[in-house]
Amino acid sequence: MFRHHPQEKEYGISSEGSAGEGAVVRLSGRLTLRSLEPFGHESSALLDALGPSSVTLDLSGMSSIDSAGALALLRLKAMAGERGIPLAISGDGGQAGRLLALVGERTGRASEPPQLAEASGFFEELGEKTVSLLREVGDELTFQGELLKATARSCLAPRAVRWADVLFYMRRAGVDGFPIVSLISFLLGLIITFMSSLQLRQFGANLYVADLVAISIVRELGPIMTAILVAGRSGSAFAAEIGTMQVNEEVDALVTMGFDPMTFLSVPKLLAMLAVTPILTVFADLHGILGGLVVGVAGLDLTARAYLAETHAALTAPAILASLVKAEVFAVLIATVGCQRGFRVRGGADAVGAAATSAVVTSIFLIIIADSAFALVQQYLGI
Repeated sequence: MFRHHPQEKEYGISSEGSAGEGAVVRLSGRLTLRSLEPFGHESSALLDALGPSSVTLDLSGMSSIDSAGALALLRLKAMAGERGIPLAISGDGGQAGRLLALVGERTGRASEPPQLAEASGFFEELGEKTVSLLREVGDELTFQGELLKATARSCLAPRAVRWADVLFYMRRAGVDGFPIVSLISFLLGLIITFMSSLQLRQFGANLYVADLVAISIVRELGPIMTAILVAGRSGSAFAAEIGTMQVNEEVDALVTMGFDPMTFLSVPKLLAMLAVTPILTVFADLHGILGGLVVGVAGLDLTARAYLAETHAALTAPAILASLVKAEVFAVLIATVGCQRGFRVRGGADAVGAAATSAVVTSIFLIIIADSAFALVQQYLGI
């Protein structure tokens, strides 16, 4: 029989059994943080000395135990398992049993060895990406429906709309974005006119440069370039603003105070985008045509009167109307994606940055898809 009752320690260990046979180890006294290190050495020496086929750890004689003591018992059990010795704990009712259960639950996951992820095949990965994409599309469509419904409800009750915020976002998205939209469109008109003139002048068809620039700018490049620039400037700002409010729990505070976050935060942004995007598109079209006029007059020996007359003849009312309708659809996409990405933010500053990036990328992707759909419809309708 092995007995050890040191007077200087808070705990006591006694064992019954011989080597190679089942043994019962009884603990008494207090097992706390102070006795953690000596208990580890002593329990390890006890297992080496007995080398039993099984061990029963009896805790009925213990007066108290803390979390460090519970961790020491769990380590002893793990040590016995590594040596191939089954260890059972008995008499662990009351405080000891509760602490063992709590500490075991907390440390169970950390003690598990890391599992290597199984390599998935091409079709499994493709399926997962497809399901994730469909879920993203579903979430986006749901949010768009809720935002449009909230906007319609707000328009029926104009007093519920925060018109000061609508004007603020109109200024930030429209007035502040006007210089860059105008400059990009003007340069785009210059480039298209110059590049197309290199081919058309070979056939003496310099005048038709005006037709090419007017149709390409008004029908396609004006709306889509405006939408991409607005998405980069305002869509990302919407996502970052709402995302920051999510991180700071300001959105939860609005809900607590009885405000609808959709109406309070998203509706003013959508109304502002619906108001300014078509206006920016019109100015983008005009500046693109102006850029073509500059090259036509300065480099192609065309008069301003002839260029503008040819531009007027090339443009039709349905084409201009389709350009404005495109702008409105793009505005809805930009506002809804920006707000939706903002509301999805969870975490810290890195999550806000990721949401802003995702808002821009997703908006541009949806803009291209919508523009392709418009091109098919216009071709089918002959516009």
